[in-house]
Amino acid sequence: MNHAFVTLVTNADYAMGATALARSILHTGTDADIVVLHTGAVSDLDLLTLTALGCRLIKVEHLPLSDEFNERHARKNLHGAAPFTKGRKPEFHTPLDNFCKLRLWQLTEYERVIFIDADALVLKNIDKLFSYPEFCAAPNVYEGLGDFHRMNSGVFVAKPSLETFDAMLEALDVPDAFWRRTDQTFLEHFFPDWHGLPVTMNMLQYVWFAMPDLWDWKNIGVLHYQYEKPWETDHPKADKLRPLIDLWQAYYEGREIPDIATLENPADSPR
Repeated sequence: MNHAFVTLVTNADYAMGATALARSILHTGTDADIVVLHTGAVSDLDLLTLTALGCRLIKVEHLPLSDEFNERHARKNLHGAAPFTKGRKPEFHTPLDNFCKLRLWQLTEYERVIFIDADALVLKNIDKLFSYPEFCAAPNVYEGLGDFHRMNSGVFVAKPSLETFDAMLEALDVPDAFWRRTDQTFLEHFFPDWHGLPVTMNMLQYVWFAMPDLWDWKNIGVLHYQYEKPWETDHPKADKLRPLIDLWQAYYEGREIPDIATLENPADSPR
């Protein structure tokens, strides 16, 4: 079967994230391709390491969206109308870039793909997800069980199709459309009967301190660094998330990776 892991890089920061992600995927022993969709805002220099790791690089354009749509979803307007109150989005985060993620449905040379945001790590082999149906994603759980009904689009299983891509474009830019969490809100709307992956396939980093009993290293397939990024210097939650940041740095720098199953869970740590 022709399968691929896909991520999206829209600036130099996310190129760093994708480097750690690619190393983590390779560490699992998968035979699947690693595809990096990247916009013109990323320099060839920033992509060099990804090329050296054997990633397939595909340059993509922003979607052909109306000026009105782009204005509503510009960072200042989007965050003003739907502010993030639980964590801080870094300055390099540009909401409109997120919609480039939909370009993966154009990768029809692959039968099935697993999309993973560039601010994530794969901690064990998750190739079994390639046999899952479209559309699979994990719930957006990081502070309470009440969030199980919401989807997080940082990890999902999709079946590339030009027909699906065209249908998405038609549904995306309708008059007055406002997708408050960009691609995530849109995908939840487009796939209302989305199949739920376990939270361990998209374990959000805030679970570490907000819901420590839910964290079990040996069961985590994907660790997702939502909000603050592990390569940011002294971000507001760095002290709380230090073990997770140290792990990301080990992947990014190509150092020896510890046995993930033997790492100490937060619920077992002294309070």
